[in-house]
This record gives sequence, structure tokens and C-alpha cells, in this order.
Amino acid sequence: MTDSLTDYFASLKKRVKPAPVLVSGYLTRVVGLMFEAVGVRAPIGATCAVESAHGDIEAEVVGFEGQTSYLMPMDDAHGVVPGAKVKPLTRTEQLPLGLELLGRVIDARGHPLDAKGPILTDNQNAYRSLPINPLNRRPVKVPLDVGVNAINACITVGQGQRMGLFAGSGVGKSVLLGMMTKGTNADVIVVGLIGERGREVKEFIDEILGEEGLEKAVVVAAPADQSPLLRLRGCETASKVAEYFRDQGMNVLLLMDSLTRYAMAQREIALAVGEPPATKGYPPSVFARLPALVERAGNGGGAQGSITAFYTVLTEGDDLQDPIADSARAILDGHIVLNRELADSGHYPAIDIEASISRVMPQVVSDEHLQRATKVRQWYSSFRRNRDLISIGAYSKGSDAKIDEAIAMQPQVEGFLTQRMNEVISYDESLMKLQQLTQRAFASR
Repeated sequence: MTDSLTDYFASLKKRVKPAPVLVSGYLTRVVGLMFEAVGVRAPIGATCAVESAHGDIEAEVVGFEGQTSYLMPMDDAHGVVPGAKVKPLTRTEQLPLGLELLGRVIDARGHPLDAKGPILTDNQNAYRSLPINPLNRRPVKVPLDVGVNAINACITVGQGQRMGLFAGSGVGKSVLLGMMTKGTNADVIVVGLIGERGREVKEFIDEILGEEGLEKAVVVAAPADQSPLLRLRGCETASKVAEYFRDQGMNVLLLMDSLTRYAMAQREIALAVGEPPATKGYPPSVFARLPALVERAGNGGGAQGSITAFYTVLTEGDDLQDPIADSARAILDGHIVLNRELADSGHYPAIDIEASISRVMPQVVSDEHLQRATKVRQWYSSFRRNRDLISIGAYSKGSDAKIDEAIAMQPQVEGFLTQRMNEVISYDESLMKLQQLTQRAFASR
């Protein structure tokens, strides 16, 4: 018996690996945003304290080469001197999680940015989490009401779906996100404002989100003036908060603005470490991290809830073939395209239903709903493709029955797809409006 116990504990010692020994070092070089240190023994992802004239600066180990470790500071590097001591921290940063987060605005580290005092919760957890086994996820079968008529009726989103919101600057994506926060029937809303101007963070919370929308929301803000490391962590923080509420059995709406800023932050870090650029200046690690972030959303398994996610993607010069936009389209479950031409004409929200698609819509709506939505798409597409001919009088009525029908229905379709910023149209109301719009077309069948 004694021998068997001895063998058992000996096998445990072989399987349990000892914790890495943390060793301090010193700075040898600062290049751009990157610290280079020697003598430091700490794993990638560990946090270190770097001495400066104004107190310690926290930095994260993001890579190493030989005996040289590369660290990315989380704060301003002002006051750092040559040979500054670099000390690995034994503590691991934890994120406060709980219902106490509702109605709060936090930064990438989970610290409150509002004037509502500290976040008092007993639940603390790490930023990163393991992905769910894909076989344990529930399929997307239930539609999610987002309060926007064009989306509910023509680009229906399902609970647990990951959608992309593709738009250039100034086309109204932030306003559309605010409309969805007010109109959704999700239990909790998590908003990640990543890489935005500080002014826009305040405006989004006060004017677009409002007190009513903030009541059941958590806002994570990592503005553009923060380090790329905090911008990366801001996305992870928002995803972790959403995962917590999903694990409590709630249906979560995650709005991430924007996925492009996340990719740019990773590009800054990768290029500073020395990773070679691949596609239009983006290193390969960028395209590896995008799916890792997106796959954290979706339906859970068992008693878990769901995370329905909208990731905004900035299209440079309204080019949908941008590397990040092209990669995002491949890993998401659909995309909504905002058209600058529609926005310039006063058509809000400026959703181009011809260029937008929800890949799970056939699984979450009835056949009749799908047919009626397809009919609206056909009217919209026929009119837009022949608009130039119609506007200059080159089209003769009676030449094409489908175009004639599209011209006749254009005012009704225009009114159906537009919506005021403060107006909320429920999913059931959207179905009723869709039925009324297409009633004459389907009555003749």
C-alpha cells in the first residue's frame, strides 16, 4: 500500500509542472513604443513594473529574442531612464464581474471611468478565457429583435449570430449602434468603444445611448490616445464581460466599435516587435487574432445564454476589399453595409439591403417572411440599378414589368427602410409593416 502511494505521488510530481521562476532585469533600449530589457525572466503575457522618475509603469511582455524581452507599456513612458529596473509582478490582473457592472462605464482594465464610485463585486476573473467546444454550441434558431425595421424585416439577425457592420467614416454607424441598444430585447448590452476619439465616447454615452439605454448596458472604453496594448485589452474586456453574462443564462448583445481599431492595435504591436508585414502592411498575427476574438461570441451550451455580436468595420475610402474588411466577411455570419450615397441623400439608417446579408436568416424566419423580404430586395435593387436611366428620362414605361413595379413601389420602399433615430420598431411590428408593404404583390399570386 505504501509503495503504491509513493508511486502515485511520484507520478503527480512528473505531471505537475513547477511555476516559472520570475527574475528581474533592466532596460537596455526604448524604440518607439517598445521596451527592450535583458535579464528578465517572465512568460509572454506577464505584467512587469518598470521604474521611472514618476513612479512605476506597468508593461506587458509581448515577445522575446534570445535574452532580450520585449515589453509594451500600458501608460505613457515619460520619465523612463536607461538601465531602469524591470520587475515581473507575481499578481495576475483580474477583471471585476457581476451585475454591479450594469449601468457602468469602465476602461480596458475594468476600472470605473464614471463618477459612480468603485465596482464592488466578489467575482474576479482573468481577461482571457477558453473557447467553447463547437459541438457544445446551440444552433442559431431564434430571431433577435434589434428595434431597427430594415434589419428586423430584411436582414433578420438570430440570437448567437456574429454580424459585421461595414461603413466608412461619418455614415452613421455609431447612431445605428445606439438605436439597437435602445430597441433590442436582449437582457444585457455590452458596448466596446475601441480606438475612438475621447469626445465620441462621451457623446455616445450621453446623446446616443442615453440614460435609458445605459441602464442595462456595460460600456468599455479604450480611446485612441491609449496604448495599443490597452486597445487590444479593451476588446478582450468587453468580450469577457459578455461571456460572464452569457454564462449566467442571459442573452447578450455585444456591440464592438471597432474591429478595425483592434486589428490596427495588433499591427502596431507586431511591427514594433519586428514581425514582417504581409498584406498591405498587416502582419500575419493580425489575421490570426481576428477569428480568435470573434469566436468568443455566439450561443453557449446547456444552461448558458447567447452573445449576439455586431462588429463595426471601417472601410477605407468605402472600399469593401480592404484586407480587414475582406477577412472579417469570411469569419462573420453576415454583414450590414452602410452606404455613403444613401446617407448623403438623407436616407437613415443608410443600410444598403442589396449589399447586406444575414447568413442565418433562412434558419430563423418563416418561408413567407423570407419570400416577402426577397421581394423588397428585388424592388430596391431594380430601382437602384436603373435609377440613372429613370432620372434622365431614358427609360420608357412598359419596357420592363419588373422595373415598372419597382418604380411604382419606390416611395413605399423608401419609407419602409427609413427610421428616425429615436424611433423603436419591434420585430412583430416590422413583420406587420413588411406584410402590408408586400400585400398587393402576394395577393396576386
